[in-house]
Amino acid sequence: MAERFNSSLDILCPMHVRLSASGHILHVGPTLAKLRPGRALVGERFLEVFRIERPRVLTSVEELRRAVGSKLHLEFRDPPRSGLKGVAAHAGEELVVNLSFGINILDGVEQFSLTSGDFASTDLTVEMLYLIEAKTAAMEAMRDMSLRMQGAKIAAEEQAYTDTLTGLKNRRAMDHVLDRMIRLGHEFAVMHLDLDYFKTVNDTFGHAAGDHVLQQVARILVDETRDDDTVARVGGDEFVLIFDRLADRGRLESIAQRMISRLEKPIRYQDNICRISASAGTALSSFYDVPDAAQMLDDADAALYMSKRRGRAQHCFFDPGLPDLGDGSTTAAE
Repeated sequence: MAERFNSSLDILCPMHVRLSASGHILHVGPTLAKLRPGRALVGERFLEVFRIERPRVLTSVEELRRAVGSKLHLEFRDPPRSGLKGVAAHAGEELVVNLSFGINILDGVEQFSLTSGDFASTDLTVEMLYLIEAKTAAMEAMRDMSLRMQGAKIAAEEQAYTDTLTGLKNRRAMDHVLDRMIRLGHEFAVMHLDLDYFKTVNDTFGHAAGDHVLQQVARILVDETRDDDTVARVGGDEFVLIFDRLADRGRLESIAQRMISRLEKPIRYQDNICRISASAGTALSSFYDVPDAAQMLDDADAALYMSKRRGRAQHCFFDPGLPDLGDGSTTAAE
């Protein structure tokens, strides 16, 4: 009879404790047993296992009997001291105390790895666990979607600022960098570089050869600049280089000459040899009281024009103090 009674309680109240008239534990529900897996609770005194704090501190079985039907607040005396709710009921001379986690259900489920199978099927805890599981799944789905959207946004922004052929920055990115340089007030230099004889490569060997040459040019320009510098392709064979915190003529001239020297070396494409060179012009932010992006680009372009007039494969600095050339161009000097 007792065994059948215990089985019924296990189904209806898997966190119950059945007590003898003396207050000793006769049986515990399967879920409650999971909370103390290394401890045999049967045979121990209930009030030595649990501390009852409300509605008042109870220290005897007689006090517990008088509290039958009242909501109990109790906890284990040994750690982990999980907070529990309970209610006691008479079962002849015995007592049955049914326990639950109450608002601590989330901590209890996580701490003791409980599942819906550890609770009575009519227990609202089961519904709560389903809701928590659904919420967790929804939150994970939303988090995954957010990460995908963020990744797509980053990819779209990266694509919007990148030249797809060379992987360099594009004109839009260059404009953004120039505006930031001016706003921060750093010294910087703008170098406009244009390839010589590139049209001949396209006309002679085809656009695939031209694309290959542009990719090799991009690699060389990146090799000869620092990580903090910006290299942008702004036209078919036109590039703009922005040197952050660098306005030293000697260093810039050295960089320009290294790039020009490397770009004069033949570039092989399949069985063909492609030959180009490069001309460059540079404008320094220190030339201006208040640098203006459009003006600096125009002046770097003027210096580039001077390099081409001097025979190509050269580099010139823009100097606003020199007179006009007389043919409508802006003056540039080495």
